[in-house]
Amino acid sequence: MIYIFSLILSYLLGSVPFGLLVAKLFNKGDLRKVGSGNIGATNVMRVGGLRLAGLTWILDMTKAIIAVLLGRYVAGDAFGAWCGFVAIVGHCFPVWLKFHGGKGISALFGILLAVNPVLFIVLGIEWLIVALGTGFSSAGATVVFCLMPVFGFVMGTGIGYAFLAIAILCFIRHRENILRLVKGQESKIEWKWKK
Repeated sequence: MIYIFSLILSYLLGSVPFGLLVAKLFNKGDLRKVGSGNIGATNVMRVGGLRLAGLTWILDMTKAIIAVLLGRYVAGDAFGAWCGFVAIVGHCFPVWLKFHGGKGISALFGILLAVNPVLFIVLGIEWLIVALGTGFSSAGATVVFCLMPVFGFVMGTGIGYAFLAIAILCFIRHRENILRLVKGQESKIEWKWKK
């Protein structure tokens, strides 16, 4: 019963739409009706700048961290990683927004930080190098999705499968971005502190 409760709580944590809440709190409108229509940090940056995007990123990471720590407390590292996966499911498909949510990258980094801070740093640097070098956040994210399961299986089978599930979900959520990258139609990041 405690396992089911942990998974449900992880989903509910993940489904808190911080991007939407931050945008409304700072009078930037309904994220679902501006920019890309996504409720994640990247769209927050489009309408509110880097400052509000950073706040959203931190809040989205925090909810995933809490989910991982909850799972780890209940049943160890592998279950913690799976609770993190469920939190990303909540982030992508929040019950409060009729299951239309974000794409999971900020929550993914929260999981990485909670599971293995060194891996968080390594993949975070990779994301920054690719995103800054190309101008495309989705390009950096795609490389993260490819590397994450590899490192996960090095840490253990349970974590590896959880990381693989996270990577597959994030690939699916980013499929349109990846197609636009291939076609040369993806939008570049606007690095502005404040809007």
